[in-house]
Amino acid sequence: MKQDMTKIKLHTFSGWIDPPTDLQPAVSGEVTCDIAVIGGGVGGMGTALRLAERGQDVAVIEAEFCGYGSSSRNGGHISGAPGGDLRMLKLFYPKQMKGMVLLADHAAEYLEGKIRDLEIDCDYVPNGLSFGAISPIQMMRVKSCAKILKDAGGRGQVGTAEELGIPRAFVGGMREGVGGMLNPGQLCRGLRGALLASSARVYEQSKVTDVRREGDKVVITTPGGTVIANKVVLSTNAYAGEWDITPKRLSIPAWIIEVETEPIAPERIAALGWTSRTGVLSQHQIMEHFRVTERNTMVFGVRRLERGTSYPLPKDKAPDPGLVQELADAFHTRFPSLADVKVAQAWGGWIAITSSWISLAGKLADNVWYSCCCNGHGLAQAPYIGSLIADNIVDGTMHEDLECIWLDKPKFPPFLMMGKAGLRTIWALDRMGDKFNGHKRRARRAAAAAAAAVSVS
Repeated sequence: MKQDMTKIKLHTFSGWIDPPTDLQPAVSGEVTCDIAVIGGGVGGMGTALRLAERGQDVAVIEAEFCGYGSSSRNGGHISGAPGGDLRMLKLFYPKQMKGMVLLADHAAEYLEGKIRDLEIDCDYVPNGLSFGAISPIQMMRVKSCAKILKDAGGRGQVGTAEELGIPRAFVGGMREGVGGMLNPGQLCRGLRGALLASSARVYEQSKVTDVRREGDKVVITTPGGTVIANKVVLSTNAYAGEWDITPKRLSIPAWIIEVETEPIAPERIAALGWTSRTGVLSQHQIMEHFRVTERNTMVFGVRRLERGTSYPLPKDKAPDPGLVQELADAFHTRFPSLADVKVAQAWGGWIAITSSWISLAGKLADNVWYSCCCNGHGLAQAPYIGSLIADNIVDGTMHEDLECIWLDKPKFPPFLMMGKAGLRTIWALDRMGDKFNGHKRRARRAAAAAAAAVSVS
């Protein structure tokens, strides 16, 4: 269904929540602290909250407001499995596989605990996350990934769409045993509230223009003043490449978008066979994801990645209407019984992707820590790893989950297939697979079943 794009809200922030009204003051003059955390996303907030809990003198420096970036703009998944293709991870990192699976599992449990302990109202539903297969070939991939996950100590259930409670448009899949769905904007607002109530000093509206060492100190420059710290944690996700101090090729920035429909009658969602209401990730090379929200809308996204080519990254970037239409078309193809459902809004955000597609952490010299987490798969690893880095700073010890991704030397391989031509090729291969995998026939049969279910109800 073609839709008038001028009727769709194309946000430059997020569709999940409005910006806060209590912006904190910017850095002014000279500020000193023991530990500075650069970046106020879920990773930076998780790091600073733990440091404050440990009684440390910590300051957070954020360019806009805490939760401004991709932390508030994603699909709202808490995943209990590593991001990326588990088959490739096992091939290239066989010795780390078990550790990465346990880290992802522990990270999901950690964030669930934070939501509970801080009493954050973010519509969290612990119903797992499903790897969905739209074809028998994709189901073979799911089963392979499920075995890898199980062998490494992870939790997951393989089954048909009916057994997993995911839409009939999918052949089947694997449902993770931990994690679920939430409103990421509300999660960030809850973490921000906890941070503001802690002993940490929070400086918003303070874009960092330079980070450099001067003797045994680290000097952080902003338009309004300077922060001088004994130790620094770089928790800046896609924005880390703006300064020379950042390890070369740590990550690349990629722009992804999310789309939300207008409200859908609950009986129409139930008629899809979506009894679990768990989020579903397709097994394309560049995934498509679909989820139901607590406001009875559907949020879906990704399908394409747009690589950032230079710093600073574009600010206040709105989604491209053509890509919104492409995602809407894919949604209507996957769920023909909802072909009349319109898109209400769309938004986008910059994520960071490492060349290995796994989370990374390390230390530069004696007083600068860094991490790069998630790779677009779930919210949990960034704050969890941030909390482990905080403990490493305070105690000098290293948790086994942090040790699993720790790099003694910040050397990273080149990014393969992540240029404009490479990303276009991956997208074309996904579409070629769709042309022959029978997913449209399967979706039409599922739509007929959905129509019958609605008529009976």
